[in-house]
Amino acid sequence: MISAVFFDVGETIVDESREYGTWADWLGVPRHTFSAVFGAVIARGLHYREAFQVFRPGFDLAAERERRATAGQPESFTEENLYPDARPCLVALREQGLLVGLSGNQTARAETILRALDLPVDVIGTSDGWGVEKPTAAFFDRIVVEAGCPAGQVLYVGDRLDNDVRPAQAAGMATGLVRRGPWGYILEDPDVSSRCLFRIDSLAELPELVRTHNEPTN
Repeated sequence: MISAVFFDVGETIVDESREYGTWADWLGVPRHTFSAVFGAVIARGLHYREAFQVFRPGFDLAAERERRATAGQPESFTEENLYPDARPCLVALREQGLLVGLSGNQTARAETILRALDLPVDVIGTSDGWGVEKPTAAFFDRIVVEAGCPAGQVLYVGDRLDNDVRPAQAAGMATGLVRRGPWGYILEDPDVSSRCLFRIDSLAELPELVRTHNEPTN
């Protein structure tokens, strides 16, 4: 029985294409070049921050975020950057009586934006706000606390096998993999993906899958 559903944020709820593009602009490189390097970094199993090092060795992401903010070009997203299937999915799950939450590696600024969007969720948690980040066990332990139910009754949905699905499974949660964004298409781990309760191409599929899963069997 699933009692709570938590979602990753980037590339699960929020389409980050625009933000990747603004980083390319900030670095002064063509957007398609940045995207190609970004994908190559992911394919090699490296942290995405390594993509910035290719263009600017010694790049300090936290410091550059502050520089962007000071220059009036902060990282940002709006309602337009939500995936079209995100809000309807959240609404449908809450209508089933489930606790719904967002929890991802996001900055304090991103958390403020998420709260301002008035999304139909019960919990919004970020790595900055919680003081722990994925894929650490402490992050997923915090999700269970926020869910208020046993880990086995929590479904965690994300686009990354490494940062989302694998550690959630290790914490005893059910998992859902949504195949979109660079990680969703590039990363492969059959052992991890085969243990997902749901593997989907759109969040529009999820409410009915959860409803069917929770139906009592005779």
